[in-house]
Amino acid sequence: MHGDGRQETDGGRTRVRAIPVIGRPPWMLPLLLVLLGLAVNLLTPADVFLSAPFIAACLIAAALWSFGGTAVTVTASTVAVVALLVRAGLHPTESTVRLVTNATVGVLALVLSRVLHHSEVSAASAHQVAEAVQLAVLPVPPGRVGDLRIAVRYEAAQTHARIGGDLYGVQRTLYGLRLLVADVRGKGTEAVGTVAVILGAFREAAEAEEDLGAVADRVEHALLREAGQRETRPGRSEEFATAVFAEVPADAPGSLRIVNRGHPPPVLLTEQGDVRLLEPDTEPDTEPDTEPGSGPDTEPGSGPGSEAYALPLGLGDLAGGPGSGRTEPVPFPPGSLLLLHTDGLTEARNAADVFYDLAEGLRGRRFTGPAALLDHLLADVGAHTGGHQGDDMALLAVMRDPESPELPEPPAAGDRP
Repeated sequence: MHGDGRQETDGGRTRVRAIPVIGRPPWMLPLLLVLLGLAVNLLTPADVFLSAPFIAACLIAAALWSFGGTAVTVTASTVAVVALLVRAGLHPTESTVRLVTNATVGVLALVLSRVLHHSEVSAASAHQVAEAVQLAVLPVPPGRVGDLRIAVRYEAAQTHARIGGDLYGVQRTLYGLRLLVADVRGKGTEAVGTVAVILGAFREAAEAEEDLGAVADRVEHALLREAGQRETRPGRSEEFATAVFAEVPADAPGSLRIVNRGHPPPVLLTEQGDVRLLEPDTEPDTEPDTEPGSGPDTEPGSGPGSEAYALPLGLGDLAGGPGSGRTEPVPFPPGSLLLLHTDGLTEARNAADVFYDLAEGLRGRRFTGPAALLDHLLADVGAHTGGHQGDDMALLAVMRDPESPELPEPPAAGDRP
């Protein structure tokens, strides 16, 4: 979350915290300025009056302190100015001008403090609403399903957004554990409506359809239906999404099935640290007219076979019907990690405009679990980009528990010493 420390998370909820006087460093600066003003004026001739420290103290308190702290500073500053003016014995007109100036600045500081406070509360409320939307649209999946451990991460590129056009879904069904990661065309909150449509259709289809390809087809049908209802002008709707569906079948938990609809390929990381890109096997008849950097054609390091993708969801009718984008079932032995991600990961660039190399970042590494894998990727991408994230990023990882070492059989009773 891109916050400034003015919010706390408590039980999954974000709440506004009243910031005390000592809550914003350097909290002593207004007090030091008042003391400095007193010291300078007491050490200089009586006819010389310096009011700048008192004015600065009021304005800085408004920026750093709460409204109450600002009021205390304004009061202390005014009392100090009155005492010094009485000591100096200046001309009544000059004394009045200096006192009115200090009082005006004090009132301005109080107004400024109040405005800043309301801005903080509004920003905090916006974050609370955004977080509620995120939890409603992208609920956190269970951390474990059988012998499978699951972890997710979502990083929005927009500073004040908690959710954008990237999404993930996890559904436990009679047919096995089914997973989805997708990237909707568009950025920020404009894509949230399409995200909700895709996730709702995925959850329904994952429970109803035995075949994973049929799940993808039903999600596309829902997206096309929604796009047709929203369309208000002639011509083709521009709503589409790249997506990858994965399944750990209930009847074959040691394998994986993948259906890729124009999305960056999932990554399989073995217990030995080997990295494999799970490329689809079906080449589409027509290339989609997608934005630069929005599909797998621009993904660095995808290697041979990256052209063998079905069209994204919402564009299947360009090829006369939805393509399969299937991958042959692959082994998923104990200790293996499956990573599904959006292109915000592989298209993250550094200052030299070099893409992040996912395979190189994972090769030879071993992780204790899916959360450790995702934490490593976020830290590695952050180091690569210098913290400047240009696109949303959704990450979903699943790990099969490693096999426990087999214990030797206990000796028979007659063999015991």
